[in-house]
Amino acid sequence: MTDPWVALKPGADPVERARVLRRAHETFTRAGTVPRPVRPVVADSWRRSARAGVGPDRTADIELADADLNAYRAEHPLSRMMPLIRELVGTFADDGGHLLAVCDAHGRLLWVEGCPATRRAADSMNFVPGARWSESAVGTNAPGTAVTVDRPVQVFTAEHFCHRVQPWTCAAAPVHDPRTGRVLGAVDITGGNGLAHPHSLGFVQAVARAVESQLALLEPPSPGGGTLELTALGREEALLRAGGGRRLRLSRRHSEIVLLLARHPEGLSGDELACALYPDETVPPVTLRAELARLRRVLGPDVLASRPYRLTAPVVCDLELVERRLETGAVAAAAAAYRGPLLPSSQAPAVARLRHRVADALRTALIIRGDPDLLADWAHAPWGEDDLEVWRALAAVRPSAPARARLAALERELGAPPTPFSPGARSQRPRNVVAPSLRDQS
Repeated sequence: MTDPWVALKPGADPVERARVLRRAHETFTRAGTVPRPVRPVVADSWRRSARAGVGPDRTADIELADADLNAYRAEHPLSRMMPLIRELVGTFADDGGHLLAVCDAHGRLLWVEGCPATRRAADSMNFVPGARWSESAVGTNAPGTAVTVDRPVQVFTAEHFCHRVQPWTCAAAPVHDPRTGRVLGAVDITGGNGLAHPHSLGFVQAVARAVESQLALLEPPSPGGGTLELTALGREEALLRAGGGRRLRLSRRHSEIVLLLARHPEGLSGDELACALYPDETVPPVTLRAELARLRRVLGPDVLASRPYRLTAPVVCDLELVERRLETGAVAAAAAAYRGPLLPSSQAPAVARLRHRVADALRTALIIRGDPDLLADWAHAPWGEDDLEVWRALAAVRPSAPARARLAALERELGAPPTPFSPGARSQRPRNVVAPSLRDQS
């Protein structure tokens, strides 16, 4: 199967491919439809760009300059990584006449270095330090799209949304905080058509991983009151990494309490916490107070405060990573971070609502995306083996005999009407599927 993230298939004629893409781009800007030759990652980005009001003649704005830019760069976490990035990328960029660029999580370029002649050419489109190159500012481009979808991206000539950028080809990979998983920015290589090769995409991804590894080595150990890391997806009992390298396996009830307090850093009253935890309203307050006393002994007296009940240290939860990626449209990255339902056996009302909300948002996004590999991963996971709508979506885009047989069995078991198939049927979005927003519910 051809890698959808690589811009040019092996053996393809770059000149012909660029011509086809220019025609497709004209069709999209004129009629709003994306012809088939355009890769899904690019088509999705074009649509996001259009929804953001970006015009094809837009030029990047310079938001930071001189002292403001220098001060911002000095404080950015990637500043201390620039010697490593230059060591890894500098020779490659200089020898190929390319540019090395590093942006922040908002798509602002912080460093642009490399071949002087190429830099002068890039200046004409404001590909310079301090300029915003997010998708919402200048449409599809490798650094802006990489931080949007949170994965390595290659953009070839007319795949760029704005006309001034279409003579260029670029590849970028996001860099994450090794502790929290948050996107810090992206490493980008920009130049000519020679970058439309799988090696350039793999190269920037390797550079990004090297930067993350170096950041992890430089990260000082957390003190006793440092950040707590909660892992609760796909686990009956959550795992909590606390200060000093402690790893705590929490009981089911303590897992629920820590999760809920992490979602409410401002704190919860005893009544609010009881309503969130217990389906039965007749549970006496002393039961909750006893659980909290035991949890305080597990965590330490300075970690759990009362009046209201709250955690005194910030908490990073694996669930938040899935939510952030979904909110930015990074469906593949969200699916990769999803290790299973949240505390699957928990019957705490607030936990159950959160578990269903995130799972429904992700599965709906997968159905709408229609990627057969992502749908197959969900359908064959323990939590997806009975998911009728996902199996219908999978059978529509990949109508293999096993997929259709499993779908037919599920429809019989659930008493659902059989799905009609026609020879050569193409993928269609299931009816009445609307992606829920994670912000619609608390």
